[in-house]
Amino acid sequence: MKKILAGIFILNTFFLFGCQSDSDDTNIETDATQSELNILNSLVFPENNPEGLPGNLRPEESGTTNNPEAVIPPQCYTKHEGENNPCMTCHQTYPYKSRPNQMNDGGLQREYAFSDLGTKNHWQNLFEDRTDAMAQIADQQVIDYIYTDNYSPLIAQLKSSIDWQGPIPEIENLQQGAAAFDEHGFALDGSGWVAFNYKPLPSTFWPTNGSTDDVMIRLPEPFRTSACDAKILSKDTYLANLSILEASIKKLDSISTPPIDENKVCADLNGDGIMNVVEQIAQQDFFVGNATPIEVTQMLYPFGTQFLHTVRYVGIKSDGEITIPARMKEVRYMEKFKFLPSNELISRYGKERQEKIDELLPKYTHRGDKGTDNTFGWMVQGFIEAEDGHLRKQSEEEHLFCMGCHSTIGTTIDDTFAFPRKVTGAEGWKYISLKGMKDAPTVNGSAEGEIKHYLRTVGGGNEFRENPEILQRFFNDDGTLNDDALTQAKDVYDLITPGVRRALDLNKAYMTIVKDQDFIHGRDANLGVSKNVYKSVDNKTPVLPEENTVPWDIRLNWAE
Repeated sequence: MKKILAGIFILNTFFLFGCQSDSDDTNIETDATQSELNILNSLVFPENNPEGLPGNLRPEESGTTNNPEAVIPPQCYTKHEGENNPCMTCHQTYPYKSRPNQMNDGGLQREYAFSDLGTKNHWQNLFEDRTDAMAQIADQQVIDYIYTDNYSPLIAQLKSSIDWQGPIPEIENLQQGAAAFDEHGFALDGSGWVAFNYKPLPSTFWPTNGSTDDVMIRLPEPFRTSACDAKILSKDTYLANLSILEASIKKLDSISTPPIDENKVCADLNGDGIMNVVEQIAQQDFFVGNATPIEVTQMLYPFGTQFLHTVRYVGIKSDGEITIPARMKEVRYMEKFKFLPSNELISRYGKERQEKIDELLPKYTHRGDKGTDNTFGWMVQGFIEAEDGHLRKQSEEEHLFCMGCHSTIGTTIDDTFAFPRKVTGAEGWKYISLKGMKDAPTVNGSAEGEIKHYLRTVGGGNEFRENPEILQRFFNDDGTLNDDALTQAKDVYDLITPGVRRALDLNKAYMTIVKDQDFIHGRDANLGVSKNVYKSVDNKTPVLPEENTVPWDIRLNWAE
């Protein structure tokens, strides 16, 4: 049914775009607002999420690899003009043994250490003009498509397939987003999956650049049962162990939690000698409950940790709010199948660096339905849309795209992004919500909000230094940052969500990639041909001067 829009959308749009001065821009902004109201009034928004149909679960493997260097992501070919630095988010070097990740690739901010094969940009979708293909997709088709549930059919198919040997990343009603979890992020189906609120990584997962997402974590059953009674699942015990893990990943001495009854955990979590209800716990040397024998290792997840990450289209509600829709672009799953101690990891990172120096092509072990071994203890399995929109297992080459971020860059903590960026402590245990989230700075000492710092450093609205909407909203005509416009944004939602027209077009752009099934040439939902990207690089390509390298930390200072 059509919704008659009123002041609520006008208010949302006011906050989305920010205040305007008394100039010609005021009329432009008013026209844009009315234009989007007209778009929304022309659409029919379903009241539920109809299920799509399943299809072929496994892709047909070609037996050849188009791009053996698919671990080099498209962003690595961005032109920096000798001063802009989009590389800092991935490539960092930290003091020796200060963390298990000793990839130490901060030097890649200022050099192209590519193999001969890697000097060519294989991500040809960056240079494809999708204008005509997008014009064939009506706005209503987008709404009908993103409201359709393609997750439930995948789970049903995995459970009913007698020959499926891999993980079944099931959370009941996950397509409904927040409705599948309680107020602290615990899945309502009792599966042990827990959602957490985190700040999306700049800038691939900003909705304004084409995707929304959510991430859930699950620890093995011993972490979920109390030492008081090994047979009883204990939310208090589980929450205590999740908090202990968060503190270790972020290297915190203590951390806040929702109320935890120490009597149900059978452990004195704050060290005061009294068994009571606590909302602050100290860092522990060992986990609690029936995971008591397992030692806490700084910045490493315990054996058996699982992550579930769904990448979705840019959702649009009838009032214009940008949200997380039912339809998923990808379902990504990781499981730590082997715990590697810090010294072993340092050795493996050293080997990885030497292989890059020797220009050896990356090699990974594909284990069929179980996923791809990233060589650092994690098994990664991904599902992606087939041509008709149902979710299928990724091909082996499509999995190489995942390896570039989840094994071979220095910025991650135990090969993960989202959990170290969780809103710290009690406030972060809930399903992701950008509204009300502040632009917290990183922990590297800068007081400037991370998004503001990123825009200033990169000189654009995404890793390709593009995104015209961000450029118009937050940059001056001379390319400098418009600090006043940024100040007017009240939260992360205001900073990184698109307008309705852009959201529809981003979805259309990705729908054309799905139709073409050419993910091996790129997955970025670009609205035009990328202009700030090299088609190839060599030793004559300008490099970023050393004085423009930037220290950065994936962790955030939520106390600022």
